[in-house]
Formats: sequence, C-alpha cells, structure tokens
Amino acid sequence: MSSNKETFGKTIGFVFIICLVCAALVSISAVGLKPLQTANKLLDKQTKILETAGLLELAGNDIVATYNQRVDAKMIDLATGKVVEGDVNTFEERADARDKAKSSKPENDIAGLNRRADKAVVYFVKDEQGKIATIVLPIVGSGLWDLMYGFVGLESDMNTVKSLVYSDLKETPGLGAEVLNPKWKALWPGKKMFDEQNDIAIKLVKGGAKAGDIHGVDALSGATLTSNGVERTLHFWLGKEGYGPFITNYRAGGLN
Repeated sequence: MSSNKETFGKTIGFVFIICLVCAALVSISAVGLKPLQTANKLLDKQTKILETAGLLELAGNDIVATYNQRVDAKMIDLATGKVVEGDVNTFEERADARDKAKSSKPENDIAGLNRRADKAVVYFVKDEQGKIATIVLPIVGSGLWDLMYGFVGLESDMNTVKSLVYSDLKETPGLGAEVLNPKWKALWPGKKMFDEQNDIAIKLVKGGAKAGDIHGVDALSGATLTSNGVERTLHFWLGKEGYGPFITNYRAGGLN
C-alpha cells in the first residue's frame, strides 16, 4: 500500500512539474513574440492605409519607408474634432472602446457599436509635393455576424471618396465578404459623401446605382444586412458622433 501511495505521489509530482514547465515555456514564448506581433500588426495597418490612399503599388516592398515619408498620423478627440496628445502607433481603438473611462455610448448608434472610443487616429497622406492629398479615416460598424473594421479615404475636400478598404471582418464568403472584392471596391472612387446642403448622402443601392449617381454605390448582391451595415457605418462616422466635428474643423482650416 505504501509503495502504491509513493508511486501515485511521484506521478502527481511529475505531472505538476510538467505543467509548470509548459506554462513557463508558453509565457516565455508569449513575451518573446510580443514585439514581433506588435510590429506585424503595425505593418498591416500601414499597408492598409497606403492601400486606402492609393499608394500601395508605389510602395512595393518598402511599406514602412513610404508610410513614414507620406503619412502624418494625428490623434483627435472625436467630441471636439481637435488634435490631442497620444501615441498614434500604439493606440488601440478596440481596447479603448471596451474601457468605459475611454469611451462613450452613442446616442444614435446606427453603426451598432455599443460603445465608441473617445479618440481616434486620422491619417493625412501627402502627395509628392508635400500637400495633403488624402485623409484616411478608420471606421468600424456591424455587419451580418460581427463588427467590420476598415478605412475610408477622402480627398482633401473631405467629400470625394478615394477608396473604401475593409481590413477585418467575418462576413460570409461570396456574399458579405464581397466588400473585399476589387470589383466592388473599384465602384467607390469619385463618389461624394455629402450633398450640396452638406448632408450625408452616400448610399448603397439595391439592384445597382444609376449611371451618374454621385452618391450611389451598388449594394452587395444577396448581402442586404452587410450592405446596410456599410451604409450605416459611413453615416455614423461622417456624422456628429463620429468625425463630423473633425471634418468641420478641417474644412475651416483649423487643422492645416
């Protein structure tokens, strides 16, 4: 009996030691890989911003250098639309949105966010002469299954669309995921977000937008909820609870 107890105790002890070793290895790996993961995440963001600004092909394999040369990122307070202090490289919208001390609950949550981070990073992309050619705005809103994250690029008039690029979503392949289709993305350049009264006018049209409709983009076939999500996301972020105050300040020359 004593021998059995001793064997059982050794087994338990061995298992415990193995668990400790495995836990230590996992922790060491996580800590060691974190800088690489952070760098890859930043590179992916920079790639998407250059794509939104139409500079990805020009950048080629030199994403970081092109980004550093052409892009000026600024942290803004969404309530006032003014530039504030903050680390634009480490800012995490998703983390801030979950923190009640750093986020707000929208009064008119048409994008289905639940909470919206109080700050955002805006990307000013310069042309070869050093003038601002594109302003890239991060956006997020509900699709069919989950939140969809992306960027909308506007020309310096803060109205004409340069591009719409989604970077993270869980929509159905062949349906909602068609927001990633180059043919659909090619429908956006040149569209106008606002009408002559400065009201948000961009819309996704079921069955296809009519020729010459400067505010209409073809809705995604068979993906009504995703199409509605894209439209509502843009209306939210271009409105007063999104980038509205920033757009007003920029147009008035307050951020130039």
